[in-house]
Parts: sequence; structure tokens; C-alpha cells
Amino acid sequence: PVPDAVVVVLPSSPGGPAALRKALPLTATVNQEKMQFLPKVTVVGVGAKVRFANNDAWDHHVRLTAPGAVASATPNNDGLSLRLEGKSDGKPASSTVLTLDKPGATGAVLLGCFIHGSMSGHVYVAESPWTVKTEANGIAMLEDVPEGAASVKVWQAIQLVEKAPQSVMVGAAPVKLTFQLDVVPRRRRG
Repeated sequence: PVPDAVVVVLPSSPGGPAALRKALPLTATVNQEKMQFLPKVTVVGVGAKVRFANNDAWDHHVRLTAPGAVASATPNNDGLSLRLEGKSDGKPASSTVLTLDKPGATGAVLLGCFIHGSMSGHVYVAESPWTVKTEANGIAMLEDVPEGAASVKVWQAIQLVEKAPQSVMVGAAPVKLTFQLDVVPRRRRG
């Protein structure tokens, strides 16, 4: 089972009342704690405002890049960086809010730290409101998907090769799909 895989359902006709659509979050917080990005994978909708907060006592120099892009100090390229001071006793965490207004090349933004190379995380900017992460057991459940033809794609940070979307016919009865990802889970150094 692969946790934190992002499952995206793209109905061929989004139909149905807008009230039934599951809206993706348009705000989120990514914390830096104990030299980790938490959560490791964050899923948001296009145009989301994502707050990056440093809860560690030391500085982090966060870099955001689209997969395969080179980070830059300016926001007009495929990446940007921001320096967040370490948290002092009795003071709130330093933070910055960024608006993520378009999906990346594969729908994800890679997070890293120039100071602490072992830190990594992802923000997945989804193009479909029917997008969720898999749980620890590798299962994702979606509800209120419009009936009819749809395609389902799965993204995971350590996936070796992007998988082709699977076609599915959504109806009144639950549908079960299984994806076999090409991943080699890494163990965190302890």
C-alpha cells in the first residue's frame, strides 16, 4: 500500500448541481517541524493560498519548484524561494503565504530547503475537485462523482514512471480501481 498518493478523477462531463461538487481547499498550511514538511503532501485547488510556517528554532530557506525545474530566487521562473526565520521562544512562527494559481507540469510543486537538504515535501495543485490522497493503507475514497465516463490518474512523489490514466464508468454502485505504482518506498533515517 502506498500512502500519500494523489488520486484524481476527471469526469468527462462534470454535470450535476454545483452544490454536490466536493470543493478542494483553497487555503492550507505547510509547517516546518523537526526538519520536515508537515503534511508531507498537501492537496489544494487552483488559486489556493498556502501558508508556509517555520516552527523550528532554526532558519529554513524553502524552495518551491515544479518537478524538473530549477529553483530561482525570483517568482517569474519555474520556481521561487523564501527564507523563514527560526521560531523564538514566546513568539509566533515566521510564515509566508503564497498563491498557487496553476497546476505544475505533473500537478505537483516540490518543496525543499536549501539549508537542510534532507527536507522534502509536495503541494499538489489539482485541476479536478474530485481529488484526494490515499490513506496509510493505500486506499482513497471519493464520493459525489458525476455518473458517466471518467478517467482516473494517480500521482505519488516517489513514482518512477507516470502511469496512464484508467477509464472508468461511474454509476450508482461503488466502483473499485486498483493501480500498481512503480515505487520503492524510502525509509526515513532515524
